[in-house]
Amino acid sequence: MRELDKRDKMATGKKIFVKAKPRAREEKVEKRSEAIYIVSVKEPPVQGRANGAIVRVLADYFHVHRSAVKLISGHKTKNKFFEIDTI
Repeated sequence: MRELDKRDKMATGKKIFVKAKPRAREEKVEKRSEAIYIVSVKEPPVQGRANGAIVRVLADYFHVHRSAVKLISGHKTKNKFFEIDTI
């Protein structure tokens, strides 16, 4: 039980603002500032496909597992807030 407590204290959540660009020609992440990113993905904004692609691209960019990337708000808009759990 103590190991779980230590991991919880070590984990930090970085909150970032993302401007989504679905249906882009290439997938990329542009860092505008420490907490503002523009993420381009090829997927269309249909049935959450673009959100899933953004999670995948952010996980690759921050070198974390997909489950560490959580969409907090903006499920149906281009302006989104994500939390990235890193250790």
